[in-house]
Amino acid sequence: MKRTSSSFLYNKFQQELKDGNNIRFTRSCHVTSNLIHRLGLEAELQGHNGCVNCLAWNEKGSLLASGSDDVQVIVWDPFRHKLLSTIRTGHSGNIFSVKFLPQSDDNVIVTGAADCKIRVHDVKQHEILHVFSCHAGRVKRLATVPDQPHLFWSASEDGTIMQFDLRNPEMCKGDHPRNVLVNLNDHIGPHAEAKCLTMSPLRPELLAVGANDPYVRVYDRRMLHCRGVVFPHDMPSRIFNVRSGSPTSVNSQSASSDFPSISEDKGLPAGCVQYFVAGHLPQKQQDYRKKYRTLASTYMTFGPDGSELLVNIGGEQIYLFDVSNKRRPQRYIIGQQLNSQTHADSKDAICENSNGYSKRCIDVGSNGFSNGVTKHIANSSLESSISSKVGKRGRYYGKPLQPAVEAIKKRANEVFESQNYSQAIHLYNQAIHMAPDLPILYGNRAAAYLKRNWDGDIYAALRDCYSAINVDDSHLKAHFRLAKCLFELSWVEEALDCLTLFKSKFPDYAASQTCEALEKDIRAAIFAKTEEYGTDGASPSSRGQTPSRWMESTADTTSFQEQTWRSSAFDYELRFCGHCNTTTDIKEANFFGSNGQFIVAGSDDGSFFIWEKATTNIVRVLRGDESIVNCLEPHPVTCMLATSGIDPVVRLWTPQPEDGKKNDREVINSDDAASANQKRMNADPLEVMLINMGYRLPGAGSLDQDDDTGGESPVSCRPS
Repeated sequence: MKRTSSSFLYNKFQQELKDGNNIRFTRSCHVTSNLIHRLGLEAELQGHNGCVNCLAWNEKGSLLASGSDDVQVIVWDPFRHKLLSTIRTGHSGNIFSVKFLPQSDDNVIVTGAADCKIRVHDVKQHEILHVFSCHAGRVKRLATVPDQPHLFWSASEDGTIMQFDLRNPEMCKGDHPRNVLVNLNDHIGPHAEAKCLTMSPLRPELLAVGANDPYVRVYDRRMLHCRGVVFPHDMPSRIFNVRSGSPTSVNSQSASSDFPSISEDKGLPAGCVQYFVAGHLPQKQQDYRKKYRTLASTYMTFGPDGSELLVNIGGEQIYLFDVSNKRRPQRYIIGQQLNSQTHADSKDAICENSNGYSKRCIDVGSNGFSNGVTKHIANSSLESSISSKVGKRGRYYGKPLQPAVEAIKKRANEVFESQNYSQAIHLYNQAIHMAPDLPILYGNRAAAYLKRNWDGDIYAALRDCYSAINVDDSHLKAHFRLAKCLFELSWVEEALDCLTLFKSKFPDYAASQTCEALEKDIRAAIFAKTEEYGTDGASPSSRGQTPSRWMESTADTTSFQEQTWRSSAFDYELRFCGHCNTTTDIKEANFFGSNGQFIVAGSDDGSFFIWEKATTNIVRVLRGDESIVNCLEPHPVTCMLATSGIDPVVRLWTPQPEDGKKNDREVINSDDAASANQKRMNADPLEVMLINMGYRLPGAGSLDQDDDTGGESPVSCRPS
């Protein structure tokens, strides 16, 4: 018997010898790569007459509840594929969320819907126990925690997070509820919408909230208390102060008295919340708005150990944040390296190892940039000329690559040269997972990101360049690619500073044609910015502000406290690409496996994607709906996945027999599917809507069609 941690027989043997290995064994075998590759459609549960918008397992996984546009909830036996109970909820709008209340013997179900109401149901008695009408917007998500049988929480498009205690239902009564835990209107403004929320399974005091912006908010409930809000009778859809027209909260202890001033109760205790956001999104959001493309959190969930938070960003990608070991956004500190200080010696930057996927740099400087806008840059041949000239200062003479890593790197370089950049990134991900301390791998992956240029790729390349430089400060290509990343992210002052450093460190290439061309482009961009911000050239950078902070400061509806939280937001740990999330705002992403080994998410193309978390690589794509897959709920104890979407059915997916039969639901070429989805996300919203409805637009082309290969030659970013 080969004694490896991945050996099923060895783990089983250890389980028999040591009782302490039982949980570890169960977790390791819950969902495996072999089971993932055998996953196929087991059954379709039919009973609804509308789109199925939400799914929920009970704690043991013996029951599955589904909520639909037909305003009914169905409770299923997933193993016998049998309808057990149909609940006529009494809602008058689409049901968006359904939950089993914990410790209720699976007899109490809570629903939230588009009619702004929350209803509590007795399943066996077919009775409605409570009706809560305290929200003034659609109720999008509900949340529970295992050890609180009487409590649940809701997120609504009225901008509030409410806490419900069934022992004291009077807190939520009429148009003056006193159970508001978080009021986003106080800080974002009158158009705030709460889209989703989740509670940490191991630290239930942590409450994560997503809104109609790219920021993720993690609150400590121990520092919050319920407050009241007033809903004017003539404006039932929002929360407004009758006198000023602005959102107003009132302290729950004085709810029956006159309105206090806004300054009395808008503030939250210091340290009660931490913000997270992908480093490039705040400024990118401004560019998206010009294209009528919005960013919002459509779903979020904590990982099994409570340290990871997975967030599906509508209009962008899926991001995983480490809430325990937080990461600061990557920044370039002006003048830091020009003052005869290396990056490793800088007092303003602390670099430490991350989880093997990349290097973690915590920037504690005050004048760096954290967010930017992606632009396209063409025609660069510097790195191709460098490839044949790199000498001692441009090569990494660390430990040699392992044979397996060297083979993967060689294959990745080959597919890169054939312009299959997604596959190259896939292979570099594998190699980095096996050898996380080799700068050449980060530098090569950065080149592939620059060439592919999907949403978020430029910022990912920037992070990889830093990772390479942190290991080897003389990595020539990483320095040059870093300057290109900064330029494409519109951080032009930093790009010039970085390019100046590059020329001083590698003078043999300072006079190269492409280096001079990049410098010319950078200086032109700086001149354009000077023209835009006035004759004094006062730009956000010269004022010591990040671009996102400068833009936020111009927004009258954003509170100063909100600006402070956003300016100190933490960056993501991992990113998962391939799906498309633009058409619906209830699209989920979940951990699959007791250890969260895999990530699953639905897509606007009717498929759902499965990623390996450790490498972020796509491992399977399956066709889950005729139109859109919105919901994916992994079974709590076995390898089963429940999905739903526009079709009026619930689909169950389990590992199928290895009998050689073809899986008709499998999408064979996952790279093509992912590429088509990226084009779909960046297409004209009206065209996407018409295509989703089945129209074929003359002259518009197919979203699956490759781009025209003509025109300008691509950027030459040859890997090492």
